[in-house]
Formats: sequence, structure tokens, C-alpha cells
Amino acid sequence: MFTEYDHAHMRRALDAAREGLYTTTPNPRVGCVIARGEEVLGVGFHRRAGEPHAEVMALMDARARVGPDGIVGATAYVTLEPCNHFGRTPPCTGALREAKVARVVAAMDDPNPLVAGKGLQSLRDFGIDVRCGLLRAEAEELNRGFISRMTRGTPWVRMKIAASLDGRTALDNGVSQWITGEAARTDGHAWRARACAVLTGLGTVREDDPQLNVRLVETTRQPKRVLVDARLGVPLEARIVHTGTLVFAGALDDAAVALKADALARRDVEVVSLPDANGKVDLRAMLAELGRRGINELHVEAGEKLNGSLLREGCVDELLLYLAPCLIGPGRGMAALPALAELDGRLALDTHSVTLLADGDVRVLARVKR
Repeated sequence: MFTEYDHAHMRRALDAAREGLYTTTPNPRVGCVIARGEEVLGVGFHRRAGEPHAEVMALMDARARVGPDGIVGATAYVTLEPCNHFGRTPPCTGALREAKVARVVAAMDDPNPLVAGKGLQSLRDFGIDVRCGLLRAEAEELNRGFISRMTRGTPWVRMKIAASLDGRTALDNGVSQWITGEAARTDGHAWRARACAVLTGLGTVREDDPQLNVRLVETTRQPKRVLVDARLGVPLEARIVHTGTLVFAGALDDAAVALKADALARRDVEVVSLPDANGKVDLRAMLAELGRRGINELHVEAGEKLNGSLLREGCVDELLLYLAPCLIGPGRGMAALPALAELDGRLALDTHSVTLLADGDVRVLARVKR
């Protein structure tokens, strides 16, 4: 069904899509290649919301190289089904039709209900040869967060943990800097940079006073900062108390808590009350709220209590673990999970990748089995 050239051009389109890894939120990461046989005529990717989509950028590149007539009868390779609706930009299906391409190869269909097969069908109706599914797994991997938000209404949740080989994230006195080395910390910031938001809990703020921003890798966009703080105990001088930070609280019916919410609001910190039955933060409702706000990927860097709560509530999709080649002994663990009577109750994971980093630390990406 697909030729060697098809595979090569789609791989190049996927490489182009990765150019938007840190910038496209809340949109998906998409790349496009216009080609004829083995010859590449144009390459483009979507950079950020409101700017031209990948297909339009690739067509512009091709026109600059070979002129509009040189595109007629060519093939467009795109990592996501072309859109067929007006959003911030016109539909890409129209641009492909006007360019008179003969064939469109998509890696995957668009999970957005506004598209969901309509883009591919409109191209078929126009007489264009349309194929879908080439390197689908790679394309889906690139847009786990967008797919999650479109299909579940919640972000893809990635929990980052740095620990010793015996699973300790800190000493009993809270000291944790630094268990892992510089390479692991830099890599962790790269994963922060690709996320739409970084979330932590009050305990981490009190002990580490984190900035929760990206500093160790270059980025043109900082992720949003999110704090889970049921009773609004965050110190007003904490570095996370910053314009644009979103704080999820429990009930705000207590006078002192309401006053703290007002004080945070005066610092341009938004407080959202989402209490559960116990007056704490309803974590599932929190994820739904983040989904409504266009958060595709949520990066969690918290302590063992919040980690345990998120895992127990089924809110985590994957674990990003950095394991240092050392043993600590007594100390704080990765997540406060309930004691098990039988191994059948353990949280099952699928190991997605294992990478040895430059300083001897190991990065493990493991996904929660559903």
C-alpha cells in the first residue's frame, strides 16, 4: 500500500512536526512534506496557534522552490488529517485542493470532533487519492496530549520522579538536591518544556520553593504553573505565586481561606475551588478543568503524598523516572500508596523506554496499564 518513498517522506514530515514540540499548544504538532516521487518539493510544520498550519507552510515552501505549477499532481504527506473547518485559520483541505495535489497521505485521522474523518472525506470527494495510517504509531506518540484532550477531555498526565535505585526521592529530613546528575536535570527540563503545564503540591512548595519554569533548555514558551493546595497554605512570598499561576483549592467556605484567595487574586493568581466530599481538591475534576483550558500535556513534579493521590485516583498516564546509581536507605518514597495484602493489587506498568544518560543515571518511561 505504501512505497519506500512514502515511508521516507512521512518520516521527514514527522521530523518537521517535532520542530513545534514546545510551541504548538493547545494545537497538535503537525508536519507536512510535498513531494513528487523521491523529490521533496516543500516542507512545513505548524509552529503555534493562530499561525499557518503545516500543509500551508509546506505549500508555501514548494511554491517558492518550484512555482505553483510544479505542485500540480504532487503528493502531500501530513502527520495528521488536514482540517476541514474554519478556526483561527482557513481549512487546510481547501489549500490542498487549490494546489491541485493528486494524492494525500496522512499518518493518522484527527481525534478532534470538528474534523474526525471529515477532512479526509472532503479530499476524496474532490477526487484526490487519500490514504491514512502510514507511521500512525509515531504520529500518535507525538500528540499523546492532544489525543487525550480530544477523546477524554483531560490532559495526558506525566509524573516525573527522580530517585535512588532503592526508590528514595529525598532523605527523611527532606534533602533531595541532588540525587540525580546534571544530564538528568537537563533532560527533565526538556520534558517540562514540551508540557502545557507543570503541576506541584503545597508540600513541595514549602520545602523546595520551586520556580516550576524551564531554565536548562532553550524554549520560547514557558508552561503554565499549577498548584494543588486544598486550604491555600501557600506562602505569598513563594516563587510560584506569580502572574498566571493557577491554584486548585478545596472548599473556600472558611473565612481565612477566602481571605487568602483574595490576596492571591491581587497578585494575578487564579484560584479555582473544586472540593471533593472531604473538602480536598477533586483531582479528576481538576483534570477536566485543565482539559477545558486547552492543556494537552500535564507534567507533575510533586511529593510522595500528591503523587500517591494522583496514582490512586487513576489520574496518571505515565511515569518519567530518573534513577541514580546509588542507594540511600531510609528516606522518602516515590508515592504514598496503600499497603497491599496481595501482589495482585499492585499498580501495573508497561515499560515504554529505558535510556542511559551521560552521567550514569537511567531514564525510564513507563505507562500505567489501564
